[in-house]
Amino acid sequence: MNPRPIIMIVDDNVTNLKIGKNALPNTYDVFTIPSAAKMFDLMARKKPDLILLDVDMPDMDGFEALKILRSKLETKDIPVIFLTALDHPDHELKGLGLGAIDYITKPFQPALLRKRVEVHLTLSLQKLTLESQRLELENYNQNLRQMVDEKTSKVLELQIAILKTMADLVESRDLITGEHMEQTQKGLGVMIEGLVDLGLFREELQSWNIDLLLESSLLHDVGKIAISDSILKKPAPLTALEFEEMKKHTIYGVKIIEKIQAYASESDFLQYAKIMAGTHHEKWDGSGYPDGLIGEDIPLKGRLMAIADVYDALVAVRPYKKAFSKTKAIEIIISGRGTHFDPVLTDVFQQVCDKF
Repeated sequence: MNPRPIIMIVDDNVTNLKIGKNALPNTYDVFTIPSAAKMFDLMARKKPDLILLDVDMPDMDGFEALKILRSKLETKDIPVIFLTALDHPDHELKGLGLGAIDYITKPFQPALLRKRVEVHLTLSLQKLTLESQRLELENYNQNLRQMVDEKTSKVLELQIAILKTMADLVESRDLITGEHMEQTQKGLGVMIEGLVDLGLFREELQSWNIDLLLESSLLHDVGKIAISDSILKKPAPLTALEFEEMKKHTIYGVKIIEKIQAYASESDFLQYAKIMAGTHHEKWDGSGYPDGLIGEDIPLKGRLMAIADVYDALVAVRPYKKAFSKTKAIEIIISGRGTHFDPVLTDVFQQVCDKF
């Protein structure tokens, strides 16, 4: 609002214009205008803070003028008080329905006119102040959201960098494991897409950050860092004792991730990684390791990883074995339905295995 509020009095009666102007204090810039058309001409140069508008005028009455004011973005919020000698409820309802904020009946009392103008200018100022504060708050919230998003993005980048660095450490110990982690990540993604498409485990999947889960899957074999080279790199099948030691990579993986968690704030990606590291060798019938979990006691993340993990182990070349064909690997996975693998997930695998 201007330092001196601008008030336009629009009336085809000169006497009313004079009375209105004399009634208002000199703290306002008051413009007396004999017609609605001339009001619009003046508004091209000056925007009023309040309009006192006569209803009954020739050429363009107050109702028509108010419709035009309310139809334009730059004038729709200007407060308008109708001046009328017509004391009829229908006229008041019509004017208020068009957007007038008040009615003053002519001949008006100067004191009443001053008070009405003062009240509505104060309300208008308060409305503008509230709108300004709302916009400032909205802008602040937007900036805050942007700052949070940027911070979250940086944290996510850091988390993924840590994951990839740890995955690289495993790969430096065992080149086979490094490639295996990437392939199982892809297979896990295919399985999750299959679940989504089929509408299975919908509620649980909705609680996951799937992008972060897939990144976290790179750590499912991180425990192999603690396995000796003589076992990890042995170019032949492992002995029973060596296999028992190799099985401990699941336990070592959980311990490694728990050590990181002890120094980090709560993080989904570490929790995802720990679950997959500790449970991807569990079997549906309870014959897996390290804890012999049975059925749905095995977390869904671990049951999914089990299929992706075994499939890649089957189709990959190992120092102690040749690669199985894709067809043979699919047959072996399906034959493990209800023993090694979750029956529902095995059925999903059968439907999406072409994408592996």
